[in-house]
Amino acid sequence: MLDALGNAQTPSKDDLQVELDRAKIVAPEAMPHDVVTMNSTVTFRMASSSTEYALTLVYPNEVDDGTGKISILAPVGGALLGLREGDEIAWPKPGGGSLEVRILKIVYQPERSGDLLR
Repeated sequence: MLDALGNAQTPSKDDLQVELDRAKIVAPEAMPHDVVTMNSTVTFRMASSSTEYALTLVYPNEVDDGTGKISILAPVGGALLGLREGDEIAWPKPGGGSLEVRILKIVYQPERSGDLLR
């Protein structure tokens, strides 16, 4: 998927590639249940707020405005991949800067639910 995209289309492509290069590949059955994988739904909280939010990490063609889905190609989407419950990170804000975010819970993870198809 990344090879088919030009840098102009996806400015965060290089950041995602770095994440993928660092990844430890495991069989779906061996995936720890507290790790964000593709199609996982996570709840999180920004440090500046007590409000909880939920997002589902999806491939670009599955993004549907207004449904809480985030593309793996979005800076926040790429940042989610591989995080664990309890992790805190600085997420990039549109237009610059960052937000401190804590992953509260993985509400749904395909591997944990037995949805092992890739």
